Amino acid sequence: MARTALISDTDPGVVLSLSNELYRVGFTEIEVCHDGINAVDKAFGCYPDLVILGLDIPGKNGLAAAVEIRSRLKIPVLLLAERCDAEIVKRAADNGIAAFLTKPLRTQDLAPAIALAVAHTEEVEVLRERIEDLKETIEDQKVIEKAKGKVMELNGLTEAAAYRLLQKTAMDRRKSLRKVADEVLGKGLY
Repeated sequence: MARTALISDTDPGVVLSLSNELYRVGFTEIEVCHDGINAVDKAFGCYPDLVILGLDIPGKNGLAAAVEIRSRLKIPVLLLAERCDAEIVKRAADNGIAAFLTKPLRTQDLAPAIALAVAHTEEVEVLRERIEDLKETIEDQKVIEKAKGKVMELNGLTEAAAYRLLQKTAMDRRKSLRKVADEVLGKGLY
């Protein structure tokens, strides 16, 4: 399976070292650019599996480019820096940046950083999906509870009886309980 990486840094030696190591660990295509604006454009054009950005690249610094890329692509992004302060690390962490690599680059650090970044990014995405599912479930429950209350009020039913009526209607109509609840609230079904 083809794996693509995007590298953006101004140091040709670093780009060459990163490229060689990425090929060694299984990447088959390496896209290269030397500024943040092109990095963002290339990322949105080639949808790489991994992005490595120099923190001090021109046009748009690496952190700004990384934040923009991460906002649309749920892929691991690593930053490469000679130094970084606590504020930059916090901003990077808050925006889903997977790891920092330091210059001078030690190629033996790259494979573990990539492995951790990929695992971390996948884990975060699974958690985000779960959160979205839970939000949807909570919203469904709120709507169902409102519909149940309306059915209780209109028909003089107990809570349990109103819920059973909603469930039976959903089964009879082969619709979800949420859709029946929406109908009750929107059309005054009962």
